[in-house]
Amino acid sequence: MKKIISAVLAALLLVSLCACGRGSGNATHSLEIVTTIFPVYDWARQVTGDESDVGITMLLDSGVDLHSYQPTAQDILKIAGCDLFIYVGGESDAWVKDALAEATNKNMIVLNLMEELGELAKEEELAEGMEAHGQEHDEHDEEETEYDEHIWLSLRNAAFLTDRIAAALAKLDPTHEAAYRAHAEAYGNKLKELDQRYVQAVAEGKVRTLLFGDRFSFRYLTDDYGLGYYAAFSGCSAETEASFETVTFLAAKVDELGLEAVMTIEGKDHRIAQTIVQNTRTKDQHILTLDSLQSVTARDVQNGATYLSIMEKNLEVLREALSRQG
Repeated sequence: MKKIISAVLAALLLVSLCACGRGSGNATHSLEIVTTIFPVYDWARQVTGDESDVGITMLLDSGVDLHSYQPTAQDILKIAGCDLFIYVGGESDAWVKDALAEATNKNMIVLNLMEELGELAKEEELAEGMEAHGQEHDEHDEEETEYDEHIWLSLRNAAFLTDRIAAALAKLDPTHEAAYRAHAEAYGNKLKELDQRYVQAVAEGKVRTLLFGDRFSFRYLTDDYGLGYYAAFSGCSAETEASFETVTFLAAKVDELGLEAVMTIEGKDHRIAQTIVQNTRTKDQHILTLDSLQSVTARDVQNGATYLSIMEKNLEVLREALSRQG
């Protein structure tokens, strides 16, 4: 992989040099930030505020899933010359090491957000009734610890990491340090206010358990608010078909807990959730969708999508799910 990246980058840099004066590469702004996923992109956008001389790139801007993303040649070039590169740092970002080895900006600051979280990062767990990864686990040492990558689905993590982004920008651009830190503080207050609304919604709910007929990406969120969960697959699973045992286990849990909602994540394929509902006693549960923010596109951003707006919509869905009990 590293040799391929090196060859591609060398070719691209040659093209970039030959295209001098046409705005190629990362020469558009005095400060260039490259991020992987949408939540990180939006946090950086909030911290920089209206600073027009900062360019921010979101690599995963076409709705591709973090777990299956591979950088294009242009992506590698953007990373190589940027001033600040921000990525999640989980198993799905294994490609980053080779890409960073080819960096042309030796003063680049790199933020691995899972490293920034430190002990706040949670180990991946296999909950009762959940399908195992299958071959995915066979490829790893049994003693190797895997961490849940979905750190952005905690408003508390978001507030902490926004401050870390502001600190990195202050090092790169001391002239605007006060502005970056003020923006981060103001945004952090909005995150904390929304966090308190989540706390209230959980306190007012009738149930304390969510059941997903889908991948489960919300461990950080459920842990923040003391919620239990069951799910068909872990958040990083590539599985699309649930076994008979998994479906019947989850359907029985719906009956046992008196749940009136089965959860899914964004996407059109809700067959597993529908099958679970059809195997319950009453067969009338609602299917509700929480957005894991993994499929946000550049067009969504142009249409006004923000991290806060999506998490606010998630709050309304969560409130409805927790208020339903048979």
